[in-house]
Amino acid sequence: MNTIKKIILLFCVTTSFVACKDDEISNIDNKFTSEIDNIVDNVILSTYKNLDEKAGDLVTALGTLNNARTQANLEAGREAWRATRIPWEQSEGFLFGPVDAQGLDPAMDSWPVNVEDLNAVLNSSDNITKSYLDALEGTVKGFHTLEWLLFGLNGDKPVSELTDRQFQYLQACAQSLKGATSQLYNAWKEDGGNFGAIVKTAGQAGNNTYISQKVAIQEFKDGMLLIADEVGNGKIDEPFSSENLLFEESRFSANSKADFANNMRSIQNIYLGGVNGSTGPGLSSIVKEKNNALDAELKTAISEAINAIEAIPGTFSDAVFNNKVAVSNAQDKVKTLETLIKSKLEPLINSL
Repeated sequence: MNTIKKIILLFCVTTSFVACKDDEISNIDNKFTSEIDNIVDNVILSTYKNLDEKAGDLVTALGTLNNARTQANLEAGREAWRATRIPWEQSEGFLFGPVDAQGLDPAMDSWPVNVEDLNAVLNSSDNITKSYLDALEGTVKGFHTLEWLLFGLNGDKPVSELTDRQFQYLQACAQSLKGATSQLYNAWKEDGGNFGAIVKTAGQAGNNTYISQKVAIQEFKDGMLLIADEVGNGKIDEPFSSENLLFEESRFSANSKADFANNMRSIQNIYLGGVNGSTGPGLSSIVKEKNNALDAELKTAISEAINAIEAIPGTFSDAVFNNKVAVSNAQDKVKTLETLIKSKLEPLINSL
């Protein structure tokens, strides 16, 4: 074979090899498009949309309460608070992106309430408005300040105990919360900040946040692991192991069990790719293809964690002292899920 022919053959082989490698890289970068797109659109954006709508309902309910200060309207305000709490807790399995970068998590969900600073504002002559509360620390606004004012220390605060300033604070605080939920939803929307597009274009040229689709999948897994750890080793463990209800989040409203269960549902939603019982391409689709037994194990662990939390008799506050076996069982189920995510799901995803 003469030199020219050798050069031509070498060029063809090299070109073919490069083309093959380019195709392989392209296939890798687009392998999880359906899962990522579905999780962004039908889990994350859907949850944030629901959160923003429920926050709007809360503003309306507390405006009605301010205008007609009856016990019935107070109860309606409490129910609107609980309804808004559901999508928020179901979003805690994906606390990344704008909710973190823009400081929206502490603005909405700081715990515990700084009652001393709250009372200082209530006892001042400051004009209580949304913009005024927007500038305050998270410990005197958001979900738990609303909870404190709506329910009181023992959860049975009568409407007659609310002062004019507290009614004003409730209304402004709900408006401030709504501002934060709208900011969060807008940050992900296509016609807003469009962070959803950054996640959905993972692996494409110019995407420095998610340099591959694998990195985006790892982000979803990390969110699941983070909330499993927080519930098992923080939200349940701290009040339970210390027998100190000062550590119990959402205790004024007796909403703790619902919070914990909805945190587990946030994991379930990312894994199954849907909310409110719907399913689509989620992490389960990826896992099932690689390890069908692990997929079944994860689905079972998630369901068992939710069921064990909801099976705790009465309120969590009471169960900490009077139903320790049930609380311990729920904690064990959550920790089992956390261990499974860490020991089996994480290595599988890291090997993609």
